[in-house]
Amino acid sequence: MSARILVVDDILANRRLMQAKLAARYYSVILAENGPEALKLACTEAPEIILLDIMMPGMDGYEVCRQLKASPETAHIPVVMLSALSETADRVRGLDAGADDFLTKPVDDFALASRLSALIRYNAVTRELRQREASGVRFGAFSEEENETLNRDVNVLVVDTNPYNVRRLREPLEAAGHHVFTLEEAEGPNMTRRGKLDLVLLGLSDQAYDPLRLCAHLRTNDETRALSIIVTAEDTDNALAGRALELGASDVIQQPFTTEELLARIRTQTRKSRYVEILRNRVDTGLELSVIDQLTGLYNRRYMNNQLALWIKRAGMGGKPLSVVSVDIDYFKRVNDIYGHEAGDAVLKLFAERLMANVRPKDIVCRPGGEEFLVIMPETDGDLACSAAERIRRAIASDPFDAGVRDARKLVITVSAGVSTFHGEQDTIADMLRRADDALYRAKTAGRNQVKSIAA
Repeated sequence: MSARILVVDDILANRRLMQAKLAARYYSVILAENGPEALKLACTEAPEIILLDIMMPGMDGYEVCRQLKASPETAHIPVVMLSALSETADRVRGLDAGADDFLTKPVDDFALASRLSALIRYNAVTRELRQREASGVRFGAFSEEENETLNRDVNVLVVDTNPYNVRRLREPLEAAGHHVFTLEEAEGPNMTRRGKLDLVLLGLSDQAYDPLRLCAHLRTNDETRALSIIVTAEDTDNALAGRALELGASDVIQQPFTTEELLARIRTQTRKSRYVEILRNRVDTGLELSVIDQLTGLYNRRYMNNQLALWIKRAGMGGKPLSVVSVDIDYFKRVNDIYGHEAGDAVLKLFAERLMANVRPKDIVCRPGGEEFLVIMPETDGDLACSAAERIRRAIASDPFDAGVRDARKLVITVSAGVSTFHGEQDTIADMLRRADDALYRAKTAGRNQVKSIAA
């Protein structure tokens, strides 16, 4: 899988060398020789990954990374810092600045390829979600609840057969307020009370199991696919760590590690996975808002039209009956005029609940607007639809509505209903809705609180 990569380095030879390495793997490469140019290109060229040198004159890589992560336009772009510095403090400083990973010069080709593959997988998920939920992410707007999600303590599962390694991981994480579990503890009540798992720390070196097989299993299992996986490995097991990244691991911590680096990588990977979770929730919410009436929880007019078109097509091809019932609350304006719109909204909610309780699971209940409702009844002929509409009418009228608003005591609510049935291949949505509205009008003019149908 290819990607567009921005390489930032003040030394021309380094830029050309990295460009050659990346081009050989069919990546598209953009070059910048300093921090200000990198910030400009990050906005105008929209790279998918940034390889950022740290030691540059003027604006160093740390400051460039901080500015990239502070801008809503570029905060989502993964940044890999490159430096001849190999001290742990330098890696931690880079991660604290917002970097997603850190590679030491001279950059090992295998390590670079593994890191890029992991980040490209991450981008593949976030890019689609960002495109489908553009507004909130584009402006970098996180709600208070979303910020709490990003920053809450982490539930960490440690998988390592060496008790010493488990203790070295557990102690600093629990001291930082995180919750650590082994495989045995994860099945107990403490894990259940803590909520869902966030991250797996997976030991690679000198294990009594096949860690790569477990890594692959975690990535292919539906329940664990979204987990962040950080593998820990001795520096002699770089090839094993690279293979883990190819199989889906999110990051690698080389042993021996410091507490600062461990906490920084935990924080970075958890925020990335939670960022994806927030995007997914936003997309789900957006999809729901596009088809759900927010007051009643019923389907809206848009969904109604789509479903009606689908069922008309099926009825036309299969010859099975199809009916719709148009339902209107009688004298609803009086409720708003006398008791106010708060009482009116309460009546609409209660009405929707009672309507849903008196239809079949396969019926599609919609609120096109106001006090008007429509029930799509697949595989239902006119007589059966009339019987169903009469059942709804009786259920509404049988028990007064408690609007729960001051001065609005229990209200007697009735409905009028009109039934229309599919007439064949030439019938359209407009035809069916028009006949249902005509039948509803007849019910209204005949005295309300009754059901009428139009056969043709």
